[in-house]
Amino acid sequence: MSTARPTLAAASRDITGKKVAHMRRDGRLPAVIFGRGLDSENVSVDAHEFEQLRRHVGANTLIDLSVDGAAAAPVLVHGVQTSVVTRRPLHVDLFVVRMTEELTVDVPLVSEGTSGAVENSGGTLMHVLENVRVRALPDHLPQSIHYSVDSLATFDDAVHVRDLVIPADATLLNDLDEVVARVLPPRVEEVVAAPEAAEGAEGAEETPEEGGDGATGGGDSGSDAEG
Repeated sequence: MSTARPTLAAASRDITGKKVAHMRRDGRLPAVIFGRGLDSENVSVDAHEFEQLRRHVGANTLIDLSVDGAAAAPVLVHGVQTSVVTRRPLHVDLFVVRMTEELTVDVPLVSEGTSGAVENSGGTLMHVLENVRVRALPDHLPQSIHYSVDSLATFDDAVHVRDLVIPADATLLNDLDEVVARVLPPRVEEVVAAPEAAEGAEGAEETPEEGGDGATGGGDSGSDAEG
């Protein structure tokens, strides 16, 4: 089975600041390469090629990056700045890794299966943790960790970090007692109508008394008029 990593070509760039807007219009995405013990380097990559790559690889996938046709170096996509309007990438940070040094990364969690508390009792599945922290060598970083929710038969059941199956060549850094997922019971809204009805009745009883006061006042007015 092929173990070839995805590749990405980059070109050195001198353009920085607001001038990179022209570069983006020409289909080039500004990027910075950095790494431990390395000086940062400004480069650009083909925007379409990078977008296609992002759609087919995970966040922890190693990429062989070649700058100006030189020998490729393994990198991770460390961060992507995107437009709040178009959601398209504006800038990317590429981290050069050392294959013999372990890295600490966030690994997404993926739930599988069916919860009886959801299917039979109308509960809502709650994903308390979306990812976990894992340490491993760069070429052993897991892309995701899958877990089953079949054990969530009641509202008292929960999946904990200790229940996750972690690759033998990776180290889990989270607290083992952390809750990964559980099922919340359906919300029950109580409608209390009796107190409102009682208040309405009390108001009705006070109305004749208020009317009597008004009638007395009217008689006094009549007396004044006659006087």
